[in-house]
Amino acid sequence: MSVIVLLIIFSIVVALIFLIAFIWAVRSGQYDDMESPSVRILFEDKKNKDKQPDHDQENPEK
Repeated sequence: MSVIVLLIIFSIVVALIFLIAFIWAVRSGQYDDMESPSVRILFEDKKNKDKQPDHDQENPEK
């Protein structure tokens, strides 16, 4: 019977830790912008376009 009491206390402590971590994440802004990170990969960076070599200039014989 004492093991069940220990497990209940342990599970409540773990649940409180997860609740505190969730509240900290919400307050620190982790869930502010949920849309743009999933769409950001679809757009090209202008910086990377300039850095890519032009393949036509590398092999002028083609």
